[in-house]
Amino acid sequence: MATEPDSVKTNGVSNGGDNIINDSDEENLSPDDLSEVLAAGTKEAHDKAENSPFVKDFLRGRIKRELFKLGTAALYFVYSALEEEIERNQDHPMFAPLYFPSELHRKEALSRDLEYFYGEDWENQISCSAATQPYVDRIHQVGHEDPALLVAHSWTRYMGDLSGGQILKKVAQRALKLPSTGEGLNFYHFEGIHNPTAFKRLYRSRMNELEVDAETKERLLAEANLAFKFNLDVFAELQEIGKTIKEEVQDIGFPAHGDMGGDINKCPYYAAKMAAGGNATYACQLAKMLLRHPTVQVVLATWVAAVAGLAAWYLM
Repeated sequence: MATEPDSVKTNGVSNGGDNIINDSDEENLSPDDLSEVLAAGTKEAHDKAENSPFVKDFLRGRIKRELFKLGTAALYFVYSALEEEIERNQDHPMFAPLYFPSELHRKEALSRDLEYFYGEDWENQISCSAATQPYVDRIHQVGHEDPALLVAHSWTRYMGDLSGGQILKKVAQRALKLPSTGEGLNFYHFEGIHNPTAFKRLYRSRMNELEVDAETKERLLAEANLAFKFNLDVFAELQEIGKTIKEEVQDIGFPAHGDMGGDINKCPYYAAKMAAGGNATYACQLAKMLLRHPTVQVVLATWVAAVAGLAAWYLM
């Protein structure tokens, strides 16, 4: 097991030994704080992303392995660009307080995931997609011409990964039957962050301490919405590609009568019919049958996760 870096403590987090925030600390946020301006101003874009067909299918556990691999490759190119520009601008006064490479950077984790899916030769098997390339180009442009706007891209990606990304991890692990040891899902595991909630508080506090005027806030908000648009474009591209990928065979059916050992009482369809007739015993039996079925368990888990994800985002 990896040891925690010095910048992350058991009961809170810090960066450089100052501004430690513990779980018990309460945030006193103002609507004018940068974190709140971005959260409120991107709500519509966030809702569109969350309700895109690709994300909705993902949350339902309907994600194809090949599509998941392509999505992981897209993330690799995005984070490679983002972290290259973060390193270039780590001492920029607008970004230095938000420089958390050991806690947040994802390129190395994505490399491990791609090696798991594609093998040792993974770098020669992936390419930047048509929808991903403009996203990558914009990040590089910002890093060279207007580094302050990296704040918007970092906030959009990393804070989302620490919230809804954890839900997607659980769904993908179950739907794709990935190992419980985490292979293929390293992207979602932040080894350097012991407590995501405390870390997000720290990150928001650092953002809100940045010296930004009203005009800069507006530019950051516009850039954050642009980042959401880029993500939506990638989602739409993946959705279209998914239509061309043959559906993997999944165990989504209930057992046939022949698998019931001759006992019709074990048939879910018979139990459903009896339950509809008001028989409480069969209603209970049907509920137990449904809850024992893997597909129903995945669906139930994803809906619970989705509700938790919504709460997590708005509490972010």
